[in-house]
Amino acid sequence: MRTLLLGGAGFIGLHLARRLLADGHAVTVVDDFSRGRRDRDLEAMPLDVRHADLTDPGSYQALEHGWDQIYMLAAVVGVRNVERDPSRVLRVNTLALMHLLDWIERDEPLFFASTSEAYAGGVTAGLVPLPTSESVPLVIEDVASPRFSYAISKLHGEAAVLHGAHAVVGRFHNVYGPRMGADHVIPELSLRAMRGEDPFTLYGGEQSRAFCHVDDAVEAMVRLMATPEAFGRIVHIGDDTEETNIADLAKLVLRVAGKDPVIDRVPAPAGSVARRCPDISLLRRLTGFEPRIPLEEGVRRTFDWYRQGSPRG
Repeated sequence: MRTLLLGGAGFIGLHLARRLLADGHAVTVVDDFSRGRRDRDLEAMPLDVRHADLTDPGSYQALEHGWDQIYMLAAVVGVRNVERDPSRVLRVNTLALMHLLDWIERDEPLFFASTSEAYAGGVTAGLVPLPTSESVPLVIEDVASPRFSYAISKLHGEAAVLHGAHAVVGRFHNVYGPRMGADHVIPELSLRAMRGEDPFTLYGGEQSRAFCHVDDAVEAMVRLMATPEAFGRIVHIGDDTEETNIADLAKLVLRVAGKDPVIDRVPAPAGSVARRCPDISLLRRLTGFEPRIPLEEGVRRTFDWYRQGSPRG
């Protein structure tokens, strides 16, 4: 199969590329490398790698057609990036997708990467139950808040692909693993533990998340793209078998690191959702998917990679 990964040099893209190659796909990666990296992990794989700015329609015109699968992973992500430059988030995420929809042929299957942030406002407002299914109302609490720019761009993307392409939308929930940069909670805790921070600052220890290892997320993506009934749907991707609060997560990371510092508890960053846990019943029903990697094993794998690697945020 010929598979196109747009934004494929990033975190999820690289793990997906590795899996698709193992499954026998010929994989082409297109990325502007503003966040994705040409590192040893990427260079070690037999990929067709192309540098392109997907906000430029000419980048799509330079691509051939006839793809068996297309994955749209390109986006500006990360809380720090979103809060620092929300206009860039809206511009890049919207333009890259709309140019894709102008270019794509109707029979080319598309996976669009969305996010649980799409319904985060509903959680905060008390309108959304937990665990959360795909059918909940979507709420943007404040369109002027920089933090919501990412959710707005993905809400627009979900509607655009469902009306404009043969597509499945996957809403990712707290996916983590090796090579995800430094601006997410598990690598951030890991890197600070490695540096021996003491006292160890813990932000929002009372908040809880259901974390999903990237290998499980990739398995869900592959299964969805092989399931005709998934197309035209929004499907949650995550792990609802193990929910943990951030304080317990920090204890796990510190135990893996062999550290025992004094914990300095401080409030969570403004706008952060207190709890997030997906209902993945639809994913199970459509594909038979079950998460396989327990949090402790996944954290150990991730910590070991960061101990050996050189992450970039």
